[in-house]
Amino acid sequence: MHVIIWEFVVSNSHRATFEKAYGPDGDWALLFREAAGYVGTELVRDELIPDRYLTIDRWTTRDAFIKFKQSAATVYDDLDRQCEGMTVREAKVGTFDLVSS
Repeated sequence: MHVIIWEFVVSNSHRATFEKAYGPDGDWALLFREAAGYVGTELVRDELIPDRYLTIDRWTTRDAFIKFKQSAATVYDDLDRQCEGMTVREAKVGTFDLVSS
């Protein structure tokens, strides 16, 4: 399992729109669902800082995500531009692989 985590700070006036676009049934998840290897998305909000969110995107493998990014680059970039105004700040927390014992 390959996991990608992003942190977002969202302006108060865009919270509902952001949650709709970035949630598990939002615009991003709908785009990701077109790709082989996409597992799902979670959107979580910080209890202490309500404008702070994390997205957790799960893919079967890193390669599945890379192939998706290459094949959907134009659509991905267009959606990213459309969502730009919703956030005050965004930062990639990192990419992670599931550790199995």
